[in-house]
Amino acid sequence: MNARSLAGIAVAALGAWALVAVFHEPAKAHAPVAWESSNQCAECHRQVHDEWSNSWHAQAWVDEEARKLSDNFSNTDCIDCHAPQPIFETGIGNRPLARSTRRAQGVDCIACHQMSDGRMAGTLDNPTVSCRPSAQRELTRPEACGGCHNQHGTVDQWKASRYAQPGPGFQDCVSCHMPLRDPSDPSKGRVHVMHGGHDLELVRSAVALRVARDGGVPVVEVENVGAGHNYPTDERSRASDIFWRDIASDGTRGEWRKLHRFRNPYRFEVGEPNTELPAGQTISLRIEDPAARGELEVALFYKLSPYYADPERPDPEREASLVHSARLAP
Repeated sequence: MNARSLAGIAVAALGAWALVAVFHEPAKAHAPVAWESSNQCAECHRQVHDEWSNSWHAQAWVDEEARKLSDNFSNTDCIDCHAPQPIFETGIGNRPLARSTRRAQGVDCIACHQMSDGRMAGTLDNPTVSCRPSAQRELTRPEACGGCHNQHGTVDQWKASRYAQPGPGFQDCVSCHMPLRDPSDPSKGRVHVMHGGHDLELVRSAVALRVARDGGVPVVEVENVGAGHNYPTDERSRASDIFWRDIASDGTRGEWRKLHRFRNPYRFEVGEPNTELPAGQTISLRIEDPAARGELEVALFYKLSPYYADPERPDPEREASLVHSARLAP
């Protein structure tokens, strides 16, 4: 093919491109949509909507424990984070405002994604679809969660941990609570179930329980091995207790005896210390009771509500969830 032929092809290609550029109508921006319910999102984002619908974010307003602890939300401070306005209204990292509509949807799609101009914060820019997403990298940063989840210092706890340090060990809120659906293909997005304190397996992965004897005295260790924040964290209602009981030679078990509680108390519980276990730290406790010289069972329990029906004789097997247990020989 000679130079004249090549030039002709180039001119023809340029002409075709010019015709397309002149006569091809560019995609039009989608008209603004009035977002009144997160159910509207299901039309295009069915998988995400279904995941969210089964999450505790979706149940934030109707959750029986939340209603009980807030006196049916007569403690109005709780409404800000159980039925919030969009977090972009007050700004990323700031406490959101309470909304007066669609409260039954709890912490919904609109609360986390809608921006002040009506567009939805996402991972890409596309003004031609109904939600007109705008790429906002800050949406995945811990500060986006912090408006609510730093009320009791959870994000600050993370910042003080090794997980917040740049490098191969870096993990943030979404790393653990909104993992990628397919790590080999990030375009498939993140899981929106947002597992947390209601997921017992996640709780179990956060801590390790070890028991041994030192000169005959039982020593119990609990280490925060997997949480990027204190154990437990966030809600002051969360509590975790170490119990032990003796085991007789015939296998009969005694009553549970409390050894230690991990919890950040309510503000009105004056004089009660914060005993949460920071990320990466270990607590070591000795059981000096003479009844502990024989065979023992030691257990770590977790509670979504801090109170036992009978504080003098708590029944953790009935009122709490077992995290870990171990037996210790005499």
